[in-house]
Order: sequence, then structure tokens, then C-alpha cells
Amino acid sequence: MSLSLAVLALAAIAQTAVFLASTSIALLADVIHNFGDALTAVPLGIAFALRSQLAERRAGLAVVAAIFISACVAGVEAVGRLIHPSAPTHLALLALAGAIGYAGNFLAARIRLSAGRRLDSPALIADGNHARADAYVSLAVVASALVVALGAPIADPLIGLGITLVILRITWQSWRTVRGAHSHQ
Repeated sequence: MSLSLAVLALAAIAQTAVFLASTSIALLADVIHNFGDALTAVPLGIAFALRSQLAERRAGLAVVAAIFISACVAGVEAVGRLIHPSAPTHLALLALAGAIGYAGNFLAARIRLSAGRRLDSPALIADGNHARADAYVSLAVVASALVVALGAPIADPLIGLGITLVILRITWQSWRTVRGAHSHQ
């Protein structure tokens, strides 16, 4: 858990520095979500330290809530940028930040999925699958940089909205995974 937390936190911190320079909404959506994902390691770590099924169920629900909240924040920011357009800058750094997000999420997914299978934890497996999907979401930030560089700055908030929809889908899938584990116990 702590390794996964460290990987995602470092990726989110690097992405935050680039967001401050670029003001990309697609990157903001990814950063918000990556910080939320890093923090999901905390309740899961506590649940496993307690060796409690009830704590694990609650941790799974906390993971789902964190994913949902990050989607809501990202969506609001994307709509705000559509209403008040502003093109992101520092596009090469923006693409690099997307690649960092991809690498961080991919590594975190491997860590969480491996631990989830080893511990037979539906909550940890859901979190690992979620991190794996997020790796591909981070690639949308790279796409945003490319499309904006080609002259379509509206793509940035639209990609931010797309990321929001993907995060909402991940929320639903994670809810079903965690909820399904509850009904079997």
C-alpha cells in the first residue's frame, strides 16, 4: 500500500507542477483524480492493518466515494473552462505530465492488483483495476497537448469532460465490485 501511495503521490506532484504552468483542464482532471487515488491507499492500508472485513468493506466504499468526488470536481472545472475558454500552454511539458501520469498509474495498478490477488481482496482488486484504467486516462492528457498544438484549444476542456466520463464509469465499476463483495459475505 505505501509503495502504491508513494508512486501515485509522486506522479500527482509532478503533474501539479506542470498544471500550474500549463493550466490544462485535461491535466487538472488527471491530477485531481491521481491525488484522490493516492489517498485511497490510506483507508485500504488501515483496513488491512486491522485485518477486519468490516474495515475493508468501508475502505472499499471510501475508494468509490473518492473516485466519484474526483469525477465531480473534474467535471465542474471542465464545464467552467468551456464557459470561460483559455488555451493551455507549455504543451511539451503537458504531454510529459500525461506520460508521467500513465507510468505512475500503470505501476500503482500492478502493485495493487498483485496485492489484491495475494490477499483475496475485492476492494484492492477494484482499486488496482481502477488504477490500470487511469493509466490510459492519463494518455488523454498527451492527446490534449497534441490536439491543442494542432490549433484546437477547445479540445482541452472537452478531453477533460471525456476524462470525467471515464472516471464516472470507473466509479460505477468499482461500486459494483465492492458492492458484489458485500453481498457474498
